[in-house]
Amino acid sequence: MRARSLFAGVIALTVSLGALPAHAVLPDEIMADPAKEARARDLSRELRCMVCQNQSIDDSEAPLARDLRLLVRERIAAGDDDRQVIDFLVARYGEFVLLKPRLNEHTLLLWLSPPLVLLAGGLALWRFGRRKPMAANGEGGAAPPLTPDEQARLDQLLAADSAPEQRG
Repeated sequence: MRARSLFAGVIALTVSLGALPAHAVLPDEIMADPAKEARARDLSRELRCMVCQNQSIDDSEAPLARDLRLLVRERIAAGDDDRQVIDFLVARYGEFVLLKPRLNEHTLLLWLSPPLVLLAGGLALWRFGRRKPMAANGEGGAAPPLTPDEQARLDQLLAADSAPEQRG
């Protein structure tokens, strides 16, 4: 019983530690000033790893991500503020280096697409929901009457269909 509790505790600890965010920052990258290091970490979370593409450079272990982390720390040590560091990296690597692109004329479609698609979908659902089902309300639910030719053809088909049953 005690071994089972210990095993369950180890599993719970392993799962909880696995849920913590992984950071790839190595000890030799960490700045001596904790305030500057915190700025560097915050900036690193905003920058995309150009190799991994869906990870920040703070989380990526790629060599290019390490180079970018070091570059961020160099710029901070040189006295650049956060905006200057970001502007420097955007000038060097383009807007793609940002995990959250800036709102400008080049990214306007990117930012407006999700709300516009949601709005269009909502309008389509609203219009579809306003349609009256034909058979549900009795209005227009009945089919128009058959023409004499259609009625004669229907009677002929029904007679032909019931004929084998009469023989059997």
